[in-house]
Amino acid sequence: MSDQLRPRASLRTAVVWEVLKDALDRQVKATGRDDLDVLDTGGGTGNFAVPVARLGHRVTVVDPSPNALFALERRAAEAGVADRVRGVQGDILGLFDVVERGGFDAVLCHGVLEYVDEPAEGVRNAVDALRPSGALSLLAAGLGGAVLARALAGHFTEARQALGDPAGRWGEGDPVPRRFTAEQLSGLVSGAGLEVGAVHGVRVFADLVPGVLVDTEPGAMEALLKLEAAVAELPAFHSVATQLHVLGEKRA
Repeated sequence: MSDQLRPRASLRTAVVWEVLKDALDRQVKATGRDDLDVLDTGGGTGNFAVPVARLGHRVTVVDPSPNALFALERRAAEAGVADRVRGVQGDILGLFDVVERGGFDAVLCHGVLEYVDEPAEGVRNAVDALRPSGALSLLAAGLGGAVLARALAGHFTEARQALGDPAGRWGEGDPVPRRFTAEQLSGLVSGAGLEVGAVHGVRVFADLVPGVLVDTEPGAMEALLKLEAAVAELPAFHSVATQLHVLGEKRA
């Protein structure tokens, strides 16, 4: 079973995968090429890179972790796409030390902006890596989801702290350095010169529903996936999503 169809992975990635796959399909039609050049910044062990390579595209993964890149190599080999996946050690702020400018039809920047000192510079680099008419898939931690999660866990002071903190952190023990609102992410994308094509809330309910319910109730997993898909594009739910996904498109 492919990565994006595994039950647990589906709850985390299904919405993003469908948006990304549609964007890649549009790129194929626009370029007239069946195989695209895709850059996955911070792609780690290949959660998206390997499925994208299975579609027939060439994927370059840039990640600072040698261990993650080793796992990526093994995973790509097991999936039979080792010839279409290349791992390079580096990070998004030093992106052009390891890849060329303007060399990619699509760039994935998933779970990266939370951890860089200059998110705007990271987005600009991702955009500069795109060819004309390229697409950027941007996924980052959502502020509202963290506030809701802390409140539901009874940590009301921490929830209020996250709400008022410039970086969206709930305290010293918070493992996430930075969170964003949908407006902030959209602003970073448009500020880097891209047109915002779509904004989606990711994991709106998945992190709040007890795992035992999803695992034991017949049909619960499929129903939850359908619910996530149904609310993903509704702005009212962006404010409580664990993650936010923005698709930016470069107009020729």
